[in-house]
Amino acid sequence: MAQSDDALSAADTPPARPPAPPREALLPDEVLALYAFTAATLAGLAGGFGLMLMLFWAQARTPRFLGWAALFVGLWIARIVLARAFRRAFKSGAPMAWARWQRRWNVLTLCSAAAWGLAGWLFHSRAIGIQHIGLILVIYTFCIAVVPVLGNHPRMFVAYVTICFTPLIVRIAMVGDAYSYQLAGMLAIIVSLTTVLARNYRHTLQRLLEHKLRADGLAAQLRVEKAAADAARQEAEIANRAKTQFFTAASHDLRQPLHAMGLFAEALRQRTREPEVAQLVNSINASVDALEGLFSELLDITRIDAGGVDVRPQHFEFDDILRKLRLHFEPTAFEKGLALSLRGGRHVIHADPLLVERIVRNLVSNAIRYTNDGGVLVAARARAGKVIVQVWDSGLGIREQEQAKVFEEFYQVPNTPAVAPHQRKGLGLGLAIVKRLADLMGANITLRSRPGHGTVFTLELPVGERAPPQPAPASARGVPGLTLAGRLIVVVEDEPAVRSGLEVLLQGWGAQLASFDGVAECEAWAAAADPAGARPDLCIVDYRLESGRNGVEAITALRRRFGAALPAIVVTGSTMSTLDKEAQEKDFHLLLKPVVPNKLRAMIAFKLGARAPR
Repeated sequence: MAQSDDALSAADTPPARPPAPPREALLPDEVLALYAFTAATLAGLAGGFGLMLMLFWAQARTPRFLGWAALFVGLWIARIVLARAFRRAFKSGAPMAWARWQRRWNVLTLCSAAAWGLAGWLFHSRAIGIQHIGLILVIYTFCIAVVPVLGNHPRMFVAYVTICFTPLIVRIAMVGDAYSYQLAGMLAIIVSLTTVLARNYRHTLQRLLEHKLRADGLAAQLRVEKAAADAARQEAEIANRAKTQFFTAASHDLRQPLHAMGLFAEALRQRTREPEVAQLVNSINASVDALEGLFSELLDITRIDAGGVDVRPQHFEFDDILRKLRLHFEPTAFEKGLALSLRGGRHVIHADPLLVERIVRNLVSNAIRYTNDGGVLVAARARAGKVIVQVWDSGLGIREQEQAKVFEEFYQVPNTPAVAPHQRKGLGLGLAIVKRLADLMGANITLRSRPGHGTVFTLELPVGERAPPQPAPASARGVPGLTLAGRLIVVVEDEPAVRSGLEVLLQGWGAQLASFDGVAECEAWAAAADPAGARPDLCIVDYRLESGRNGVEAITALRRRFGAALPAIVVTGSTMSTLDKEAQEKDFHLLLKPVVPNKLRAMIAFKLGARAPR
């Protein structure tokens, strides 16, 4: 208990005042303050000399006054010379001998005090009437005037006042009458009170200087802490960039073997007629599809939780997103026999277009997955100063008691009716990502649903300012045809396993192939080919190829030789790809690895204008 009481007492004791800075630390500021008063001191001395000249004009030509005036003017000029020398030394940046400059200033100050003391001794006996009062006031004024200058130097102040005023007091007392004694006594008391005033001023000034030095120390500490914080922030930014690079590399490298496995599995299913093997291959394809979704969603949710997603709002037309949605989901909807409708592209939104696109993509993906008949509608409209973006579907719907839980991580609506065989059910992360992205932007997202009738998700976004209209991208044109039999397809893929799996799969669908492992080989083949002979009907290229080249270069070479209408599909393994704009400008479609055969078949059928077999 005693120990607790001691601790309590220690806690109640106010913190000790930090020790005062040493005198050496205060010296530079003190000297600078002394020389800062040079202009005011010179002006005051000149004014005092003018008053003395006015008071004793009748004696101005006497040797006594001329001698005193010569001494006074000499000291005045010496102060000017000293101030200029100090200014030059300070501006030169060389180390300053602060104590020496202080002694020089003190010597001239005491000499000035002696000049005023000499004036009191010389002129009091010759003063009459107003001259007595004027002489006392002039000398006392200079005693008061040095308080701000010498108040922080007590010995100098006492010496100055003593030298300046004592000769006058003694001279007055030497008259010998009662009036003189009384006047001398009053002047001594006044000088004593002035000394007390100077002491109080000195204490105040010292506290101010101490506070300044402490503030300078805190400022220096703050600069150190700020530098440390900046270094920590830079390290965090480097870590974030490294993490982003890891996400990209992990996404690409992990998808490659899955992509090849799915292609080989589908090729095996095409070559066997045993129902058990076909069922096994279907299970493999479903697992590959599920793993692909797991990679995408886990990487996305990790990036959001780690703060790796920045919100960069800007003004954009919703039609920019609708074009990308058509590019990505039209083949899937076409393959399922669903109508994909996109409306309201004229509305302008102020938000992060990448985050809005990701939200709407997830909602459209869910809508297509859980809709087996009818269609999906993506629409935007203005309401109450907001742009309302809605995704409608005519799918399975969500029961009311489940609607509040669908935005939770890994939550899946129980007892959901089976979806199409080639559509995975989902992992329960898509709507969690939607909710988190919406929260990052401060946007409200809600849903309404009726089981058996469909669902509508509503996202509220701020209205933006209209930007100049963007030119519409060239529409993709497919080559007419019904099957892959007799079709020549160019494949460019530098991963041997993926290329081999793709070759086996496409040949199993009846296609003829021209397969290459790099852009250079593809360009050489295109240059040597006869434009009047066999022409490719489609090219399927990987984006990342050897030596830093990419599949878009291969597409460009092929179209330069065989015409700009050549349909193209680019396969990429990065979920952070920025190819959407390039895909619109250069008229190709994107597929994200691992590409399960059903998706590839639907995309090929869409590009060639043929419905893929079910």
